[in-house]
Amino acid sequence: MVKKDRAEAVEYVLKMAKEHDIKFVNLWFTDILGFLKSFSITVAELEHALEDGMGFDGSSIEGYARIDMIALPDPDTFQLLPWRPKEQSVGRMFCDIHRPGGQPFDGDPRYVLKQNLKRAADLGYTFYVGPELEFFYFKDNKGTEILDSGGYFDLVPLDMAVDLRRQTVLALEDMGIGIEYSHHEVAPSQHEIDMRYTDALTMADSVMTYRLVVKQVAMENGVYATFMPKPIFGENGSGMHVHQSLFKGERNAFFDKNDPFHLSKIARNYIAGVLKHAPDITSVTSQWINSYKRLVPGYEAPVYLSWARRNRADLIRVPEYQPGRETATRIEYRSPDPACNPYLVFSVMLAAGLEGIEKGYEPPEPVEENVYLMTDEQRKKRGIKTLPGSLDEAVALTEKSALVKKALGDHVFNAFIKLNATSTGYRSRNTKSRNTCPSCSCTRCKESFTPPVLNRRRKSIIIVAL
Repeated sequence: MVKKDRAEAVEYVLKMAKEHDIKFVNLWFTDILGFLKSFSITVAELEHALEDGMGFDGSSIEGYARIDMIALPDPDTFQLLPWRPKEQSVGRMFCDIHRPGGQPFDGDPRYVLKQNLKRAADLGYTFYVGPELEFFYFKDNKGTEILDSGGYFDLVPLDMAVDLRRQTVLALEDMGIGIEYSHHEVAPSQHEIDMRYTDALTMADSVMTYRLVVKQVAMENGVYATFMPKPIFGENGSGMHVHQSLFKGERNAFFDKNDPFHLSKIARNYIAGVLKHAPDITSVTSQWINSYKRLVPGYEAPVYLSWARRNRADLIRVPEYQPGRETATRIEYRSPDPACNPYLVFSVMLAAGLEGIEKGYEPPEPVEENVYLMTDEQRKKRGIKTLPGSLDEAVALTEKSALVKKALGDHVFNAFIKLNATSTGYRSRNTKSRNTCPSCSCTRCKESFTPPVLNRRRKSIIIVAL
């Protein structure tokens, strides 16, 4: 995405506000868990907001500090909200969070990603990603009554789900988000809309927008959309497979025409780094108790630390849609789910890959056989290890990871560990008391437990937000 000079971008926003008779502008940002936050300003405050930012109380934002904060809008992210009236319309911008003195707030997930992208840029790389977010439509938010019984790529007779996808694609395109595909997924009432490959910061903003638009369109049509990783027992869960590559200028640093997989040494080192640190970053890529109901054998979700070209059982896959084409060469990391914080997920994946490049890690041999069908002895002989089997286990590994701590920064790292220690009952090295999960037969609570320290109102907000 081509970025404008800030002064030019500010001028463009003010011009658009006048031309479209905008009355309100929503300022968006995220908390550490990836929940979208927003407050509105009137158009009369727009110029001031773009110059100096707008103050807000950060004490109730998960993982933020109990001090005043400044939300400084990024004018490059300005878009009109297509579901609002055309007359006296509403705009939105993502914000960078600053401290009152003007310094970037190190607890802002968007800032965390920017810092990791700067590290890549200092090495000459631009990080591109293309996440594939899957989601379910249900008749309401009280249960899991499906809208259709279709399967992967099924062309079902025109029904509500088909029209929901069409409306969603049009709304996303109206907001400047390019769309490549829209199709039914494997599970009943499960769908996927794929955004066009772009730089990681633009994509992280787009993921946040995507999730809101999917839910907004569903709500306007009287149904419910969820990005919960595993809402239906016995069916495939929802993943967020992340395609990724590094470019140096216009050249794909992952491409080597002479390699059998068309992968450069840089790409192989990157794969090795991600495989090495996959267990450490799993609590970030799969941050809910429910996430680990998805990461089990038999439902196309990865469990084992392996890589290959054609094998969808592997954690990392090298897509072969256009073999030998430089711009299409990439890797696909398959464990993240769509209820994650994309800013943090992109950060830890990039950090792991860059360490592999810098330290020259070599990946193991690719595993083209179905890893799920191997015996324990066969996997042991091949050196194939597993991802953490629970959020407790994943958080314990993350807490010991110097790489994750460096990638997230001290503030986000410590807050993330503390939040997860509270929600799972895991006793962190930095946690003085242990909170236990309450006994509850409610399906929603089982899938996304909210810690006891949060009140019931916030619990319901988190569950619905997924």
